[in-house]
Amino acid sequence: MIDLERIHRINDLLRDRTVVSKAEFLRELEVSPATFKRALDHMRDRLNAPIEYDRDAGGYRFGKAGPGPRYELPGLWFNASEVHALLTMQHLLENLEPGLLAPHVAPLMVRLKAILDVPPQRQPVSVGKGKPAGRAHAGGEKPSLEEIGKRIRIMRMAARSMKLEFFELAATATLKRRRLAITFWSRASNETTERTVSPQRLVFYRGNWYLDAWCHLRDGIRSFALDGIRAATLEADQAKNVPEPDLDDYLATSYGIFAGKPRGWAKLRFNAEAARWVAHEKWHSKQRGRFEPDGGYILEVPFGDDRELVMDILKFGPECRVVEPKELARKVAGLAKRTAALYRG
Repeated sequence: MIDLERIHRINDLLRDRTVVSKAEFLRELEVSPATFKRALDHMRDRLNAPIEYDRDAGGYRFGKAGPGPRYELPGLWFNASEVHALLTMQHLLENLEPGLLAPHVAPLMVRLKAILDVPPQRQPVSVGKGKPAGRAHAGGEKPSLEEIGKRIRIMRMAARSMKLEFFELAATATLKRRRLAITFWSRASNETTERTVSPQRLVFYRGNWYLDAWCHLRDGIRSFALDGIRAATLEADQAKNVPEPDLDDYLATSYGIFAGKPRGWAKLRFNAEAARWVAHEKWHSKQRGRFEPDGGYILEVPFGDDRELVMDILKFGPECRVVEPKELARKVAGLAKRTAALYRG
């Protein structure tokens, strides 16, 4: 039996390197010359692969396709490691938002699970040299879907619930480039408004889903938390397209999900203890950071709307001090003072 993984590997090597010597094939595939020849003959004779030997280049390459059926690899195919990776990702996505993707990927998951359940001696894949087919690693049986579910845990702290139907409508409108009529409740103002929006992209941020869109009511770019949508209707009108640079200029240049145009840089100083964590964290794509002689850490980030930045500063308590701007420092100090007042006496 010809090993399908080996055929795919030969195809990948020829596609990526253009010309591949016999010695390279034997080293990469970890097979004997006879096994390599059988695989090559199978690809030429059964799959119509236009593989030819180039004497001048000293290796094999894809030539021009000849008459007859077009060269195609066997349909959709995964090796054991890829199947496990797909099932693991499916588990991650299901836990990311329970039930969000399950209805859409269920048929594929049934087929992938069937591949995993094939007894090792019948599974037409091999995973590395010296490893029996059907094994994910030497010395251990392949993990089952149930085992993956038990060994991977996702904790969604502070995630807010939302209706699946609104996510699906938002996703449909985003991908089909249609406008969406929504009834939206804002937590910040505690007001409910009727809006028509042109969805641009969906964003998963800190455990919650947001819709970046052009708001026709406000005539500008806005970001809507999907859990704030109280009603939604897909409209027939085409969505207004906002260029990607304009979206990023408004939504990605400042700190946090509230975004907006940056109005300055926040300079924060963390003590040595907090620095061991913060120095390895990404707060913003354009952040600047440096250690100080005493082990403290200076972090600078651009910000516009400061609500989320203030919350992140306050969670560090006395381990973080706002150096600049003074306006932000006064705001944080005032909130800290009010918090302390709750515990007096």
